[in-house]
Amino acid sequence: MTTTLITGGNSGIGAAIADLLLARGENVISLGLELPTTKHDNLIGFTVDLTDAVAVAEVATKIAEGYDVDGVVHNAGMILPSLLEDANPTDILTLAQLHLAAPMALTQAFLPGMETRGGGRILFVSSRASMGMPTRSAYASTKAGVHGLAKTWALELGPKGITVNVIAPGPVLTENFWGVVPKDGALQDKIANGVPVKRIGNVEDIANAAGFFLDEKSSFVTGQVLYVCGGTSLGSLPS
Repeated sequence: MTTTLITGGNSGIGAAIADLLLARGENVISLGLELPTTKHDNLIGFTVDLTDAVAVAEVATKIAEGYDVDGVVHNAGMILPSLLEDANPTDILTLAQLHLAAPMALTQAFLPGMETRGGGRILFVSSRASMGMPTRSAYASTKAGVHGLAKTWALELGPKGITVNVIAPGPVLTENFWGVVPKDGALQDKIANGVPVKRIGNVEDIANAAGFFLDEKSSFVTGQVLYVCGGTSLGSLPS
């Protein structure tokens, strides 16, 4: 039975991906600041602060010793919005640890097992903001870095049967979104009207795409970035 680790699997997009995999009869390990509230025989939770490199290394070793992890979904993220004149350079370091270094440490821990079993799946949840967006200096730059990381790994790991892909969501109704956009307010409506499909995405939209990339039948798809964004990758969003 396949086992997939999902960072930020306790809420939002991560929880939706976990629900999809559990419904397929797979095992899920949720890794985040909090344990999942969902109860399921095939769901296991661990807590860690992914901005803490030492803590990430410790939990990665612990999980690798106890479980055969076949897939990694790095979904956890943080925005830290600010205009350039107000930006703190340390925000880039914080988000580089969260978006880039943490998934590297986790994947390194599980890679030997994947190689031994002859394959695996690595999936990043990035953002349409990787293309650029006002107030997103640290967020956009590190999410863009995710794309380069994934494509590099796809080349390195492809011969080992391990695929590496990226989903780049547009605006999605999550607590992260509402952390910068007032819930059900005028700005939310403005953003929805600026999306070509005239709505903001939901977590199931992203989970649906994740299900494709994580499927064992998707072994011929690697190094790809899929914008699940309602068409916003074709133009700018209101901010």
